[in-house]
Amino acid sequence: MTSRFHKYDRKLRVTVSRRLPQAVETRMAELFDVELNFADAPLSREGLAALMADADVFVPTVTDDIDAELIGVAGERLKLIANFGTGVDHIDLSAARAKGITVTNTPGVLTDDTADLVMALILSVPRRLSEGEKLVRAGKWAGWSPTAMLGHRISGKRLGIVGMGRIGQAVAARARAFGLSIHYHNRHRLPKVVEEALEATWWPTVDAMLERVDIVSLNCPETTETHHLINADRLRLMQPHAYLINAARGALVDEEALVAALSTGGIAGAGLDVFEHEPAVSPKLLKLPNVVLLPHLGSATFEGRQAMGEKVITNIRVFADGHRPPDQVLADF
Repeated sequence: MTSRFHKYDRKLRVTVSRRLPQAVETRMAELFDVELNFADAPLSREGLAALMADADVFVPTVTDDIDAELIGVAGERLKLIANFGTGVDHIDLSAARAKGITVTNTPGVLTDDTADLVMALILSVPRRLSEGEKLVRAGKWAGWSPTAMLGHRISGKRLGIVGMGRIGQAVAARARAFGLSIHYHNRHRLPKVVEEALEATWWPTVDAMLERVDIVSLNCPETTETHHLINADRLRLMQPHAYLINAARGALVDEEALVAALSTGGIAGAGLDVFEHEPAVSPKLLKLPNVVLLPHLGSATFEGRQAMGEKVITNIRVFADGHRPPDQVLADF
């Protein structure tokens, strides 16, 4: 197929919004005419617009809000937005398609890293690991006691997973090894062979599942349908001894409603790796002892970030050669 770009007189112009792993940046510099953000500071809308004005390919990250207005003023050269990250809720896919811009992402390579992090939160919150660590650091630990810092074992408990894609299934596999029974809600029921392998029970509605499980893990994308999926009404459905884990997207949870539930004993605790308005974290959440707060660490491994960068480069090269990139995102994703 014919290349999508006129490369006979210049290297492909690629602009990048944030620092990437050094090996990825170096390879990009070898292959493309690349503009890197060495300061690694989040860019303003004006900064993002400038990168999109003079590029064949733009590489944003999941913290860059690429809305219809930015896409509308992008330069005519821009034909590919090669997102560094799996989630694409920060990109207006319909606007990109209307302007003839292809969007790609980096799925699959973060499954294990994110599932490991979810499992860490599932272990940490019921066993009060974060509270114990703070107690030791504050010099307030008085020694072992038969009744001190009691938490709950997770073996024998029911885990309810919302979103049973790659990450949800990886969480389920890990949780089974710790003795949890698996329940899930998904838009489409999994094939019987997968359910049997995971010993998973499907629930046709989120509400029906929430009433019956001890731990809830959110592993679905943010869409118009899943925004504030966990709200005050659904938190009231959860049992008082239940825990909420969110390492997917902050806006899946109404944080004000969550604070109220955690403060009044509506649920026992929560583990959050993402926040509704990150990097801002609600001061009310910061004051609560029964919530573990992490700084969006789900994909934060050297191996995962390297693999993401390699996917970005592959998507760019395949697209430039006139082929459909392996990780093209559809506008109705």
